[in-house]
Amino acid sequence: MTSSPRPPTKHGSDPLPTGPEPAFAGHLLGKRPPQVPWEARWLRRPDFRLPADDRETRRVLREAWERSATERVELACGGGRGRTGTALACLAVLDGVPTENAVAYVHRHYDSRAVETPWQRRYVRRFGPEDR
Repeated sequence: MTSSPRPPTKHGSDPLPTGPEPAFAGHLLGKRPPQVPWEARWLRRPDFRLPADDRETRRVLREAWERSATERVELACGGGRGRTGTALACLAVLDGVPTENAVAYVHRHYDSRAVETPWQRRYVRRFGPEDR
C-alpha cells in the first residue's frame, strides 16, 4: 500500500483520496480507462446510458460488493453522479436495501443528484433479489 500523495485517476486529473489504494475497481466509462496499479474491470458505459453488457455489469458489481467486506473498492465514472450513483444503488440492493428504496438511499447518503435519468432508476429497480 502507498500513502499520500497519490497518482491521478480517471482522466489523469483527479487525485485519489488519502488512505490505502483500492484493491479492486470498477470503471464505468464509455472508453477504456488508463491503467491503474490495482486490479480493475472496465464496464463500458457511456455517460447517461445503461451498461453495454448487463451480465458483466451485474457480475462486477457483485464482486465489488463481496470484496468490499474486506478490501478497499473503487467505483468510478467520469462525473460521479449518474453512473456511479446507479452502481451504488445496485450495491445497496445487494446489501439488502429494497429496490424501491435504493435510489432514495443513494440520494440521502451519497449525492442528491445521483442516478440522473429515468432509465438509470429503472435499471436499479430491475436489479432485484436474484442478483444477491
